[in-house]
Amino acid sequence: MKNRLQHVLCALDAMERTARMQSPLHRTDTRAKLLVTLVFLLTMLSVPLVRLPNLLLFFVFPIITCAMGNMSYGTVFRRSLIVLPFVAFIGVFNLLYDREPVFRIGALVVTAGWVSFLSIILRGLLSVQALLILVNSTGYYRLCRSMQRLGVPSVFTTQLLFVYRYIYVLVEEALAMQRARDARSFGRRSYPLKVWGTLVGQLLIRTFDRAELISRAMLARGFSGRIPADVFEHPAWKMRDTLFLAVWSSTLVLLRLFHPVETFSMLINNL
Repeated sequence: MKNRLQHVLCALDAMERTARMQSPLHRTDTRAKLLVTLVFLLTMLSVPLVRLPNLLLFFVFPIITCAMGNMSYGTVFRRSLIVLPFVAFIGVFNLLYDREPVFRIGALVVTAGWVSFLSIILRGLLSVQALLILVNSTGYYRLCRSMQRLGVPSVFTTQLLFVYRYIYVLVEEALAMQRARDARSFGRRSYPLKVWGTLVGQLLIRTFDRAELISRAMLARGFSGRIPADVFEHPAWKMRDTLFLAVWSSTLVLLRLFHPVETFSMLINNL
């Protein structure tokens, strides 16, 4: 458990360090990246379940943006697999109820349930990859700050930021309790359920106490309920931000409306 908690802290720290890199994607205004990600999610999720080939084309967005941000797409893809069990659980029922044959591969009959099942999995992976790239190229603080600048209510953005910040508090308190338990365990590795219940209760109490201290410190420094400007915040919207937003938005909308895979296959059949 201790190694897992330390891994969580290292992963959060690595994400913050990645957000401070220098690349064309990192230098793009956060509002432009946020709007493009929103357009990507809307166009990708609106693709019908039966149009699996058209959905595959949307992998162009995470692959190219990873290259723009000097990030490894393989790493982003591996991290997106964390959502695989959840989307698979959602889509597995399509295999049971939608058994209409769609096409054959030799003696294998592929049903509409399998097509929709794969579409749901791809949607989940693409959604998580887009959000991972957005956070890794922006940072959680600047992301919430940009949402506030776009008109999202400060209550919502501040709560999002607090949830992220208090992950550190919760993990640090859990690590401290884990070290104290290991120091008094005399080599024991397993404990009864009663001991784990006490640990969870103590963790909750310590987290509330730590949160109260943080709240008092924030109020003493003039916190007014809105996220203040970041020192890394871009001062103004630039032409490259407009181009980034226009090019990607038009490309994603074209991919959604014109079905290039089907059009290309029809052209080949007509030749």
